[in-house]
Amino acid sequence: MNHDSASQEVTSDRFDGLKPSALSANEKASVVRLALSVLAQRHRPGRLLSSPHRTRDYLRLKLGGRQREVFGTVYLDAQHRILQYAELFEGTIDGAAVYPRVVVQRALEVNAAAVLLFHNHPSGVAEPSAADRAITQRLKDSLALIDVRVLDHLVVCAGDVVSFAERGLV
Repeated sequence: MNHDSASQEVTSDRFDGLKPSALSANEKASVVRLALSVLAQRHRPGRLLSSPHRTRDYLRLKLGGRQREVFGTVYLDAQHRILQYAELFEGTIDGAAVYPRVVVQRALEVNAAAVLLFHNHPSGVAEPSAADRAITQRLKDSLALIDVRVLDHLVVCAGDVVSFAERGLV
């Protein structure tokens, strides 16, 4: 094998041009598992949370198809390296009870300096509700007491992710 063909193999993309319609249901499930595995590797403890786009994709894959609302946090150190991904609360199709005490306790346990909050909307509409804004403020206030910053709150559905930080809500 010459050097040119070796470099072509490294830069080629076996998935380029592949369309979802060309895949069977089992193949689609395999692709999702593979994507989750790749994104989980990028979001494992110790890794720097450096790309909002990758984090959005990861959360969309993790939560986008859930039938019940799930609320969680990504706990980060002072350099925004991931300490822990935690799905803390699961609710019904249109809500989940969120207890600031539990979020604060876990932040102390893992020695977090910052958090990224997230939850899904099984309805398929990622628009934050008044209740979403209220719990974000309660969590922000509670975590501030122990010097933990809330960097963002992401509302996730299969087709979209809304960032509180981008909307000036954090």
